[in-house]
Amino acid sequence: MKVPNRNQKGFTLIEVLIVVAILGIIASIAYPSYQESVQKSRRADAKAMLGDVSQRLQRCFTVYSAYNDDSCAVEDQLTGGNTMDSQEGFYSISGVINATDFTLTATAVGAQTADTKCGNFALTNTGNRSVSGSSGADYCW
Repeated sequence: MKVPNRNQKGFTLIEVLIVVAILGIIASIAYPSYQESVQKSRRADAKAMLGDVSQRLQRCFTVYSAYNDDSCAVEDQLTGGNTMDSQEGFYSISGVINATDFTLTATAVGAQTADTKCGNFALTNTGNRSVSGSSGADYCW
């Protein structure tokens, strides 16, 4: 009769399966949280670009007394259906610009289109902020 060796090292199949199951559960919780965190960080790209374009339009209004003056370079970039890409490229900025008011819109592009909580961002000359997503401006801005 053979005496079992008590110095054997290693894992049993059951132990390995338990570890794999635990890792699967953790991954199924962590991955959606990670995706939401990435989308949230990309929203800063839209807000920064809208703020920048808005400030440039305000400077045009201060100098020329109109947002849509021909000498205003940023207005030229946004008229006639033209758009500007945000710095990181996650949003496309468009605008409706008149002499006394404007509305800027940041439309999600690429992977950011999956962001249904905030969707597209909008900013007006009066500072009114809105979003097209389900969460509302208070959450997104």
